[in-house]
Amino acid sequence: MKFLDQAKIFIRSGDGGNGAVGFRREKYVEFGGPDGGDGGKGGDVWAETVEGLNTLIDYRYQQHFKAAKGDGGAGSNRTGAAGKDVVLKLPVGTQILDEDRESVLLDLTEPGERVLLMEGGRGGKGNAFFKSATNQAPRHAQKGEPGVERWIWLRLKLIADAGLVGLPNAGKSTFLSAVSRAHPKIAAYPFTTLHPHLGAVDLAADARFVIADIPGLIEGAHEGAGIGDRFLGHIERCATLLHLVDGTQEDVAEAYVTVRKELEAYGAGLAGKPEIVALNKIDAVPEDELPEKRDALEAACGRPVLTVSGASSDGVRDALFAVWDNIKSKREAEARPDPEDEDGEGSWTP
Repeated sequence: MKFLDQAKIFIRSGDGGNGAVGFRREKYVEFGGPDGGDGGKGGDVWAETVEGLNTLIDYRYQQHFKAAKGDGGAGSNRTGAAGKDVVLKLPVGTQILDEDRESVLLDLTEPGERVLLMEGGRGGKGNAFFKSATNQAPRHAQKGEPGVERWIWLRLKLIADAGLVGLPNAGKSTFLSAVSRAHPKIAAYPFTTLHPHLGAVDLAADARFVIADIPGLIEGAHEGAGIGDRFLGHIERCATLLHLVDGTQEDVAEAYVTVRKELEAYGAGLAGKPEIVALNKIDAVPEDELPEKRDALEAACGRPVLTVSGASSDGVRDALFAVWDNIKSKREAEARPDPEDEDGEGSWTP
């Protein structure tokens, strides 16, 4: 399945059905009168998140989604059938944006969310509705209200607890394959990873989380260099970042600073997220060079640096527990009650 995280689509709700003009004429029935029924309501447009989806590829091949028109009313006070709704099945983490690609209309982050995007047109009233003491035989009916239409953008931001960042060939995909059952493509050339991958990490019964691997960043990524920084949106929701630096590089400090500058240029709070820095590929670094490179990296990032190897699994478990500590802290903070509610200011009801 191909990965697609952005799509532009056209949506339209259904028109309401027209009301009917009719009169009751039956043999041996003493009283007649207007009996035109109302038109049916037009179909709605809904957005619904479903589990098991992680791409918007379905919306590349179909861009127009139109709900059905309501049926017209009929005699004998028969109301027209409502138009069939359209339901957009979306992955969890999808944002719905206006046509300008900036205004966020909806942010769907929970499985099973179902939100009404556009309501169908109301059905027109039949002539029976307009009957009154002064107008006992109305010969007019309403037309159904038209539906509404617009272009929208769908933008997927994968739901992950931790994000892997680093330069191309920093060993992120190897690390992901070592800690989860994900099988990203791994090769000895830059930009092997062309789209994000998710992996589920199972440390213990109460320590499970999802980690995301995104394509590597290079200097100038925010200006479009390399693959650019468009995939950074997939780690905006992460609780923490695991920054992997290739230990076989000559200048590990420069590698770290390059990625940090791109995170700061991107914005969206990425530069302020809790970060764990790890010197990767230590199995390929001579033992006499490892302390020097570790010290240089610690000086650049201003914090202790872990040493890991995705290929040999050295230090991997320690790195995962460090990641889990940050994730656990965020989950506990989100579950903690609001201080205003504890004071009673925001929870009082008559």
